[in-house]
Amino acid sequence: VNGKGGVLKTTLTANVGALLAVSGWKVLLVDMDPQGNLGLDLGYRHGTLDDDGSALAQSLMFGTRLAPLKDIRPNLDVVPGGAELDQAAAGLIAQSSKDGSKAKLALARSLAPIAAEYDIIFIDCPPGFSVLSENIFNAADIVLMPVIPTTLSIRTYHMVKDYFKEKDLDSNKMMCFFTMTDLRKNMHNEIMEELYKDKRFFQNYVPYLSDVEKMGLHKAPIMEFANSSYAAKCYRELWTEI
Repeated sequence: VNGKGGVLKTTLTANVGALLAVSGWKVLLVDMDPQGNLGLDLGYRHGTLDDDGSALAQSLMFGTRLAPLKDIRPNLDVVPGGAELDQAAAGLIAQSSKDGSKAKLALARSLAPIAAEYDIIFIDCPPGFSVLSENIFNAADIVLMPVIPTTLSIRTYHMVKDYFKEKDLDSNKMMCFFTMTDLRKNMHNEIMEELYKDKRFFQNYVPYLSDVEKMGLHKAPIMEFANSSYAAKCYRELWTEI
């Protein structure tokens, strides 16, 4: 989760999901973002398997059973996102005027019948605050927030904390890590030092690295084209700490 885009939320979902799948975990990735960018990182976006979020939208609005795309990678299944989720969001907003509790628990209900099939489920969150993100916060056991160590991101971090308080969400779910860090910059070092005092932050972080940007070119997680790279090492160490 993050209140803004471009902080590598989707990148984290793809890389850690792929890492665990290779390690033998049965993994489900759920793309709750109307942009559907998880499909770009895994190579199925705009292909024959991509429904632009239609099945997920139908499940959220009408309770139809989810049928994830099987074995996008060995042990790795996916529920695609995409533009159809905008319609689901509109439908849930309308539903919330009649039954707010039902609307904000739609994702939890959709996942419940298939959750036992997986060792872990990662949900990619859209930027900002919406009925879709609120559904994620209610369904998830842990909410991971990537934070770029800049002044703007600090404000966003506090906005997310305030949102949790406003919506009476369990703030203990919220865990954070630094991303796109550049330790050559004094500001990054100073902000990281200050926020590490907040025990929500993991010590491991993901630096600004070119291999992360290359995922879009390779349409694959880092482990598939640069397994021995520093970027892959950073994701492994971050997940170990998580």
